[in-house]
Amino acid sequence: MEKRNQLIYWISTGLLSALMLFSASMYFLNYAMVSETFTTLGFPTYIIYPLAVAKILGLIAIWSRKSQMLKEWAYAGFFFDFVLAASAHISINDGAFMPAVVAIILLFTSYFSSKKVFGI
Repeated sequence: MEKRNQLIYWISTGLLSALMLFSASMYFLNYAMVSETFTTLGFPTYIIYPLAVAKILGLIAIWSRKSQMLKEWAYAGFFFDFVLAASAHISINDGAFMPAVVAIILLFTSYFSSKKVFGI
């Protein structure tokens, strides 16, 4: 059972991390496309770079074991980011909400399995 929980934690956290790194890299490397998407969703474009940095810092907080409180805030921040992304895509009916839903599932899996694995 312990090995299974560890496997679930590492896979879900790894996939979540890959998704966030891909997202942040798109924000930096393909600003024009991301800017157009943000405008379509009704979000201001000035938050693109700070959001990319926040995603990277959130991953550092999750992978680091220095502060449990910071890790909890990172999970919360990701949760709000994913819920807002899903609801924005649903509200404009563009059909692109599934990555956010997958991210929410990975986030919950990572969060709750970390509690089992690390006993926190």
